[in-house]
Amino acid sequence: MEIALNSLAELPLVAQKVIEYAGDRRVWLFEGQMGAGKTTLIREICRELGVIDETSSPTFSLVNVYIDDKGEEYYHFDFYRLKDENEAFDIGADEYFYSGKHCFIEWGEKIPRLLPDQNLKINIKLGSDNSRTISLSTDD
Repeated sequence: MEIALNSLAELPLVAQKVIEYAGDRRVWLFEGQMGAGKTTLIREICRELGVIDETSSPTFSLVNVYIDDKGEEYYHFDFYRLKDENEAFDIGADEYFYSGKHCFIEWGEKIPRLLPDQNLKINIKLGSDNSRTISLSTDD
């Protein structure tokens, strides 16, 4: 599935479409070049899911934990700075991924052996006019 995003005003609708498409998948892989809008989309998805915590990129901490209005936890990972998969393994990333809770993962391509088979891939392509094309796919 592809979704066009031409302005930030469309972001809530795009987030709703991603949530609908995901169904019961809890591990979401956000792909795209630096500055494509991965963290911005995650922030809006969290808003739509009822997260009450402030969301930001966990570039230095590797993982941020957010809570929604029902007390549920959501995990946001940024593996951009990883040198190898062992760093993710050392923080227990695999335990988060199999917890049954939502895991939003930026730069998941750095840890391919740790990722569950069932996931949602969200690829964001930046257009020359600052528009975005968001492609959604699953492995199953």
